Amino acid sequence: MATAFLDGAAPVTPAPDKSFWRAGHSPTLVAAFLYFDLAFMVWVVLGPLAPEISKTLMLTPAEKGLMVATPTLAGALLRVVVGLLVDRVGPKRSGAISQLIVIGGLFSAWLLGVNSFAGTLALGVILGFAGASFAIALPLASRWYPPEHQGKAMGLAGMGNSGTVLAALFAPTLAKAFGWNAVLGLACLPLGLVFIAYMIMAKDAPNAPAPKRIVDYFAPLKTADAWWLMAFYSVTFGGFVGLAASLPIYFTDRFGLTPITAGYCTAACVFAGSLIRPMGGALADAIGGVKALSAVFVAAAVALAFVGYAPSVEAALALFVGAMLALGAGNGAVFQLVPQRFAAEIGVMTGLVGMAGGVGGFYLASSLGIAKQVTGSFSPGFLIFAGLSLAALVGLTAVKTGWRARWGGAARI
Repeated sequence: MATAFLDGAAPVTPAPDKSFWRAGHSPTLVAAFLYFDLAFMVWVVLGPLAPEISKTLMLTPAEKGLMVATPTLAGALLRVVVGLLVDRVGPKRSGAISQLIVIGGLFSAWLLGVNSFAGTLALGVILGFAGASFAIALPLASRWYPPEHQGKAMGLAGMGNSGTVLAALFAPTLAKAFGWNAVLGLACLPLGLVFIAYMIMAKDAPNAPAPKRIVDYFAPLKTADAWWLMAFYSVTFGGFVGLAASLPIYFTDRFGLTPITAGYCTAACVFAGSLIRPMGGALADAIGGVKALSAVFVAAAVALAFVGYAPSVEAALALFVGAMLALGAGNGAVFQLVPQRFAAEIGVMTGLVGMAGGVGGFYLASSLGIAKQVTGSFSPGFLIFAGLSLAALVGLTAVKTGWRARWGGAARI
């Protein structure tokens, strides 16, 4: 019979005959998904709008890269703040606060207008609160589920990154019909509906831990395991969100596609990465997170190394889909490992690991813009990130034996 300690709470001993859907709280899992999904939609919305924004504001390739990367970096940093808030006031209340900030920021941007490059960066910081939803939605769901179902629970809640598909599909079309600034106001409508559903459905898990001292939240950073997990997620999630934000620019600049067509291509890629995330968690539950991640890093490195030299839209699209499938599975695999090692600190570790993923996404998105401006090609940016994937594989190979010896439960590691 498995026993888990959730964020320092009293031990939870699930009945051995409970299926996944009976083991936790399904309405909360659905609420976490919906919140995460719409938050991700607006977090990356500047990417699909970038071709139109850059024409209006006359942005350079480097400025375009920085514009779409800023929400990613802001979200990364805010995940730590939000992770602390989750452990002190609970995930449901933290999510409500974050959603109101994002809705208010988008409404203000629509009402006042965004008329400069600096304005896009300011908006990007506000959208960072949407990216910080990661540190809320995952603990909200995770605290309800025992260890044997963590990969599936975290994967299903994390599948909310499929919101990037909604941004890629609808933002360019709405921008063409109403103007890109109007898209910011229109986004408030579904966000408002999800906020209402969230407040009705979401429920904090019982036996919440008592608040700790601020310094205690950073105790995991004293361990090498925390840094390794952060590094691995900076590659898997960093690659996913960095590509989600950058692909509309890549397809329009590299192949001359219209923003709408580029949005469709981007949607296909990010849909693949989002759909497979829970499968990656389930695979890690079955064969172990280390084995799943090892395959992920190899596949991602190969796809990203070759994509910069793709001779056609079709070839590039196939390679990007392959990369996103690998990276999406890797996201689920990393978060199958995190609760096993840091069950008592899952809130803050979600924030720290999520922060690392956002930093990886900021690096990829900004470096692609810089590479394009300096060399005239996106290839150097892709090659460097492929190298980072291989470096992550080497690191994982170096630590896996020690993990299995120290963590226990080798079948799940």
